[in-house]
Amino acid sequence: MTAIIDHPDFFLLDQDLSPEDIELRDKVRAFGQKEILPTINEYWERAEHPDKVFAKLPELGIIGSFIPGYGCPGFSRQTAGIVAREFGRIDGSFNTFLGVHSNLCMGSIYMLGNEEQRNRWLPVMAKLEKTGAFALTEPDHGSDSVSLETSARKEGNQWVINGHKRWIGNGHAANVIVLYARDEADGQVKAFVVEKQDNGEYPEGYRPEVIKGKIAKRAINQADIVIENLKIPDENRLPNCSSFKDVNLVLKATRGGASWEALGHGMAAFEIAAQYALDREQFGAPIGSFQLVQEKLATMLADLTAMQLMCTRMAHLAENDQLTDAMASMVKMFTSRKALDMCRTARDMLAGNGILLENHIGRHLTDMEVVSTYEGTDSMQALIVGREITGISAFTRKRK
Repeated sequence: MTAIIDHPDFFLLDQDLSPEDIELRDKVRAFGQKEILPTINEYWERAEHPDKVFAKLPELGIIGSFIPGYGCPGFSRQTAGIVAREFGRIDGSFNTFLGVHSNLCMGSIYMLGNEEQRNRWLPVMAKLEKTGAFALTEPDHGSDSVSLETSARKEGNQWVINGHKRWIGNGHAANVIVLYARDEADGQVKAFVVEKQDNGEYPEGYRPEVIKGKIAKRAINQADIVIENLKIPDENRLPNCSSFKDVNLVLKATRGGASWEALGHGMAAFEIAAQYALDREQFGAPIGSFQLVQEKLATMLADLTAMQLMCTRMAHLAENDQLTDAMASMVKMFTSRKALDMCRTARDMLAGNGILLENHIGRHLTDMEVVSTYEGTDSMQALIVGREITGISAFTRKRK
């Protein structure tokens, strides 16, 4: 394997990383190669969560991502991005779990909770003694999650919640679920924490069911959750969430994770395709000696390099609080489209062998179909960029 295939960094961007980030990159990469890659296809095919492997994640010191204190590492945007990239390079299900647990759930508690709540939940979650979920999306509200319909009504010292959530990663098994609902009193979105009881059961009224039949992200389960007269104590309401603007603070803090994951899938696609081109012989020569194949590899490397540059710049802008919604949307749109194209090109280059799980590219390809959808589809991202260009919103028109 040549150096460029082993670690495709054509513009030498990683040489600007700190020694600590390089050490973390190599540690996460080694963990993925040793602990995840040998068995992930088996779990993926069974649509089964590899609990034993996930249990080893705390040893990496990455749980809690950008949160400082409470047993969390307080990563910079660049460092958090590198972790997402390296997990995307191995398997998307692991990255989704980390994004849901560390960024969205723990991030909500850190940003929207009070000090007592942070101390109650974050340290045990940083050790993975308890796992988290983030319940925002609903069956009828994906891209327009701001219109969520799950309701919350205050009754004495508790809240009564009714509604329906869907596509909630780990929502069937998490110990701690941050659930967003609209307060009937003022019409504003509030945040609540649902906890498993001491007997390991959820409180009455929280009914999750694993969504079956997925073609991607199969090593992490998503739940469809019916919520009926669920009672949550007022002490479990996150007090710093008083409207959807506060929800957006969490989403803004975690924005970019999907782009870094897409970059990881793109790196994997290039590595798999390039190595296969050297190993596979047809007509008496490696297929990498054919002009058509070299052109595809060159295009893949150029797209990959552009993705690396955009993600790196995005992290720097975010660190300096200069990243706008439109900038983040452009990166998500571009990286999703390019990584998906690269996975399709790699699958095509492997021909029939590309559909075999043992060659990994089929898993990356279908997982990229998911990455292109969550945190805003590439079409929605394009409309956000389009609004920035024209000053006209194409997706908030009033119905006649």
